[in-house]
Amino acid sequence: MRILFLTRRFHPDIGGVEKHVFEVSKELIKRGHKVTIITESSAHGGSRNCHSIDQSDTQDINLIRPVKSSQIGNIDTRKLNVIRLNFGAENWFKKFRIWLGVLGMLGIIRNSDIVHCHDVFFWYLPFRFLFPNKKVFTTFHGYETKFPPTATAKFVRKISEKLSRRNICIGKYIEKWYGTKSDFITYGGVSTVQSLKSKVKNFGKNRKSMNILLLGRLEEDNGVKIYLEALRKLKNRGISYKLTVCGDGNYRRQFGRYGNVHGFVNNLNKYIDRADFIFASSYLSILEAFLRSKKVFSVYQNELKRDYLTLSPFAKYVSVAGDSETLASQVVSSISGGKVPYNKPAYFWARKQTWSRVADIYLKLWKL
Repeated sequence: MRILFLTRRFHPDIGGVEKHVFEVSKELIKRGHKVTIITESSAHGGSRNCHSIDQSDTQDINLIRPVKSSQIGNIDTRKLNVIRLNFGAENWFKKFRIWLGVLGMLGIIRNSDIVHCHDVFFWYLPFRFLFPNKKVFTTFHGYETKFPPTATAKFVRKISEKLSRRNICIGKYIEKWYGTKSDFITYGGVSTVQSLKSKVKNFGKNRKSMNILLLGRLEEDNGVKIYLEALRKLKNRGISYKLTVCGDGNYRRQFGRYGNVHGFVNNLNKYIDRADFIFASSYLSILEAFLRSKKVFSVYQNELKRDYLTLSPFAKYVSVAGDSETLASQVVSSISGGKVPYNKPAYFWARKQTWSRVADIYLKLWKL
């Protein structure tokens, strides 16, 4: 089966959508399918994180020239074709350059059995009518940074839904806040199944020394002010901790006052393994922490993000807070017994959420 994915960003860029498309592609290739990715090339060297940034149909891009990748990790490149479109400055004409760029891929669209858009159905809009019988689907991944969602954002999502045969939503909250009728809901996956470890760390005499790892974008819309204020309150309460941050953004300097900020990293495993507690508010980061049986603390700064967390099937395994005082109290309560809590139920739930299982959802969606 020849499958075409349209996505704004792709591996090796760092982010939730990027990893989702990469891992699903690997699973599909293992099963004998051929996958083509049409994506935007990075505007600069290195990796970027776009996990919670709006990656929806309202995002536009500008075509300069296509670049074909020759090597993607350890995937059989004979079955993976990645076309990176290089874009220039943003302006009003972006939408037309998007369509012009995709027009250059007309042969690929024509020869594809499945076209699947990851948020960016807008890229495919004119071709939906040029190929009315082509099987086109959409995965709705994220949400806009503006709250509440605008009428325009909801309208674009609804158009994408109606013009797609079926869709997948990453999180149940999308149904509530965008009025999307999903065919399948998923929360992503994990790459490996870890061995269950029975060790429980002690804090020592004062029972208050701990390693905290914060994951994600250091931006106000990601709730980082709550984390910052909670860290300050823990210090004021005499709680000793070592903070490590794997993320970047406008609040990098402020977090640097409390610990080490490494920026975005490709492999989080060693950082998660060393941590006692994880501060994370995105699905994939939470799943990775669960897989290592870590206690996770998540925050929300508005009702949409609250539903993002609390409407998930793993909400009962996460400590969720909407303010810094609640978060600080949750952390203190977790160490009251003098030991790092072992999140065993979360581990057993997470180990079932494999990328193979996510790929199964795509195949069911396409009815293959």
